[in-house]
Amino acid sequence: MARLPRFDLPGIPQHVVQRGNNRLPCFLDDDDRVRYLQLLAEALPATGCQLHAYVLMDNHVHLLVTPPEAGAIGRMMQRLGRNYVAWFNRRHGRTGTLWEGRYKACLVDSEAYVLRCYRYIELNPARARLTDDPTSWRWSSCAINTGQRPRAGLAPHPSWLALGSTDAERASAYRALLDQALDDDTLAEIRDYLQQQRALGRDVFRAMVEAKTRRFAGTRPAHRPPRLPSSRKCRK
Repeated sequence: MARLPRFDLPGIPQHVVQRGNNRLPCFLDDDDRVRYLQLLAEALPATGCQLHAYVLMDNHVHLLVTPPEAGAIGRMMQRLGRNYVAWFNRRHGRTGTLWEGRYKACLVDSEAYVLRCYRYIELNPARARLTDDPTSWRWSSCAINTGQRPRAGLAPHPSWLALGSTDAERASAYRALLDQALDDDTLAEIRDYLQQQRALGRDVFRAMVEAKTRRFAGTRPAHRPPRLPSSRKCRK
């Protein structure tokens, strides 16, 4: 059975994650991370995509990206993945795949949901206990969105711009949001929608996505196989 295409609408941000194959590292040192960010910076203008937030972990990457048209993020990820894997394999004397299948992505509603994804992405190193201060993690956009590093290559989303009337006000307001940990329900919701590649947001947002795509855009509960009666259970 052919896989359904991802939800993909122009101008709607997407939360993207790509993992190393078998959860193995896709970055072995800082030179790998620098090269990945260089290739990402080249892929953005080539596809017209806007990057709002990112984090590089040892074995996966999170991106928050808005495409100008359907298919743009797919082209960006294909170009980025192909070029990075070729460079990585040459540098480390290896062959074969690096990524765990296709990247995953979910559509993200504007307003509060985009800012929740900003925080989810940039707080990842703190949740992994790699740092107490997410702004100190060199391989994320956190220091940029809190005004501690120049905004090179990063496009502020309208939801971030709405946090204040100046960049200083916005950065301060965003830092205050970062200081509020995401609760377990919010974390679970973001993970479920990303894993199932659906449309994260308000009911009206999902209804809009469903009307445009003619597909169900909500998540489905995980189903367990029915339990057999005790008399039919296999015995070892």
